[in-house]
Amino acid sequence: MTVIGLITAGGDCPGLNAAIRAVTTRAVEAGAGVVGFRDGWTGVMTNDFVLLDRDAVRGILARGGTILGTSRSDPYVHGSGVASLTPTLDEHGVDVVVVVGGDGTLRSAARLADEGLAVVGVPKTIDNDIPTTDVTFGFDTAVQIASDAIDRLTTTAEAHNRVMIVEVMGRTQGWIALYAGLSAGADVILIPEVPMSLDEAAHVIAERHAAGHHYSVVVVAEGFPSPDATELARDAFGFERLGGVAYSIAPVLERLTGFETRVTVLGHLQRGGTPTAFDRVLATRLGAAAGDAAVTGNTGVMVAARGTDIVTVPLSEAGAAIRGVDPALYDIARSFFG
Repeated sequence: MTVIGLITAGGDCPGLNAAIRAVTTRAVEAGAGVVGFRDGWTGVMTNDFVLLDRDAVRGILARGGTILGTSRSDPYVHGSGVASLTPTLDEHGVDVVVVVGGDGTLRSAARLADEGLAVVGVPKTIDNDIPTTDVTFGFDTAVQIASDAIDRLTTTAEAHNRVMIVEVMGRTQGWIALYAGLSAGADVILIPEVPMSLDEAAHVIAERHAAGHHYSVVVVAEGFPSPDATELARDAFGFERLGGVAYSIAPVLERLTGFETRVTVLGHLQRGGTPTAFDRVLATRLGAAAGDAAVTGNTGVMVAARGTDIVTVPLSEAGAAIRGVDPALYDIARSFFG
């Protein structure tokens, strides 16, 4: 009997439980066993596990978070690569590991595959920045949450004749900021990969107000360059702790425009809670495909969404580069600035 090890790693996002449910159900249906490891790679390195079957994953489809837990631990940074995983995997007779994670997790998974570990990757991230897949689950939910928030903040900005800056997640790519800003009619959208000076943003706002529209909404991705040169703190796993760039931008825009400016940072609200129907279905389709790949021995691959199809692509391509926003879409958004 094939035994599948299953982990969720990296930042949490809506849809993880749907993916766990799909991998488990599909594998069990094919006669395989599933061992879930808690808190990402940490669970494999410490042998912290739970056996999964159909009953264990009932009722979790609509739940946010992940019943397995997650962490940003890396077997190469916090362990010794494959050697730190094999004792646990051998003990449970694991034949293949299904790894649900973002770009960093998938890069490590590809490296483990190069060392001989049988791995199947499932892409997830609210940032939507993983190459070789058209979309990742978690993104649609994050955009919906951000769009709803911007809609609400727009009405209070209008009532008080203010500039409202809404900060959303996005370390290096502005997918959430662009989609949420475009869907909610933001007057300026600031993202890491498209240079736009605060002088230019202030000019857009000033012209808008001069035309009689006495409020503006600015959406900014957390990874947008801060006007402050302050070094960012890092978390326990060495990642920069982003969040709060809007507080650096607000006084600059207020000085340049002369308009009262307030800040709302959405932060982890975007990652939590019930996934949208789109993300539930996408996570289910990707999880089912990963279960199929694991059972049939199609390893060293990542499942991916391509148009209306779910396909497998080499795992080495999944972490090769970060996927940026389409410049043409940003150009469309700029048409509505002001």
